[in-house]
Amino acid sequence: MKRFSMSLAAIAALGLSALPAFADQIPLERLSGYLNGLKTAQANFTQISDDGTIMTGQLQLKRPWKIRFEYDQDETLVLAESRSVAIFDPRGNPQPETYPLSKTPLKLILDRSIDLAKANMVVGHTHDGTSTSILAQDPEHPEYGTLELVFTDNPVQLRQWVVRDEVGTATTVVLGELDGSVSLRNSVFSIRAEKERRSR
Repeated sequence: MKRFSMSLAAIAALGLSALPAFADQIPLERLSGYLNGLKTAQANFTQISDDGTIMTGQLQLKRPWKIRFEYDQDETLVLAESRSVAIFDPRGNPQPETYPLSKTPLKLILDRSIDLAKANMVVGHTHDGTSTSILAQDPEHPEYGTLELVFTDNPVQLRQWVVRDEVGTATTVVLGELDGSVSLRNSVFSIRAEKERRSR
């Protein structure tokens, strides 16, 4: 896929970023506290792939180590559970592609404890007048790629992230309003249960 590049202005044109008025840069300590407090969450999302393909769906997460991307367009499903990531294709193949979560940048927000001030974790911390962005990497394995997170303030909320893998391929996820009050069963993230369902 071609290297993706899309400005926040273009995303706003799609109606995907309703950013508030001017706000100060959010310190890393507050961002760490916000992410550590985000035990469960649910939101609609829009995903922009490296080649410009746009897909929508619903995101659910339960820290630590659990996340679910369910897409509207087909039966593609991405699950993370117990440090593994499984990608189920739309043809209903019961055997997904699997990867260690530790080798993906999303590990940085799904870990049990998040400390953005950890040495060499955050390699960029910027502010554009309305939102604060950080560029993070695994300090022990920067070759696994980077995760750019975009936050707004009052109250702090995660609005968007950009995952760049080890070869530089970028995937942008723009979030709707995050509902952090939901109760999510562990079975929602079960890779085994999804394999069994697709095998029937």
